[in-house]
Amino acid sequence: MPTVMVTGANRGIGREFVRQYANAGWDVLACSRTQIGDAALPSNVRHHTLEVTDFSGMAALARKLAGTRIDVLINNAGVSGEKAGTLGAVDPAVWQQTFLINTLAPLKVAEAFLEHVAASQQKKMIAITSRLGSIALNEGGRYAYRASKAALNSHWKSLSVDVRDKGVICTVLHPGWVQTDMGGAAAPVTPPQSVSGMIEVIDGLSAKDSGSFINFDHAPLPW
Repeated sequence: MPTVMVTGANRGIGREFVRQYANAGWDVLACSRTQIGDAALPSNVRHHTLEVTDFSGMAALARKLAGTRIDVLINNAGVSGEKAGTLGAVDPAVWQQTFLINTLAPLKVAEAFLEHVAASQQKKMIAITSRLGSIALNEGGRYAYRASKAALNSHWKSLSVDVRDKGVICTVLHPGWVQTDMGGAAAPVTPPQSVSGMIEVIDGLSAKDSGSFINFDHAPLPW
């Protein structure tokens, strides 16, 4: 069976990725700071404690999983940066934390688990980004979140070039505006709808899609 690793797996979109991949029979490496809430996880789901800003802990997990082939690596963990402040009241500390989690951490995960992915059959590394990270579609506001996702998009594009010789496919996906703690109850897309769409996109990825920015409904998005 193929193997998927998901960060931020204990809630929202991450938890839904775990559920859908587990139901499809995949081996699932569910990574999060806290345990997933289910009393008993299916036998094909293994939880690993991972704080994505703990880079030494991340390296230790990579060593622990040495020899494990990860077909699909999904960098899902992220924060809204909503307390970063508006123009005239910017909070540098919140900005730094937002960039640490949304921008640097996914790259460190990719760095730590690159060889695990390169040794697999599917060789796919995904970063969950946002339409708000699109410069072409920028409508103002949300400075820290937009900037952190735009930076994520940029370095994931660079990553796609740098790992091309390993056959690894790197793509950023927008999940839509989803009914999660971050998206709120008014969002038009449910977690099952978002994740099922993204899994369809992931399943269909090939080398020509590496470096792309794609919506959960398969539509390409502008940088």
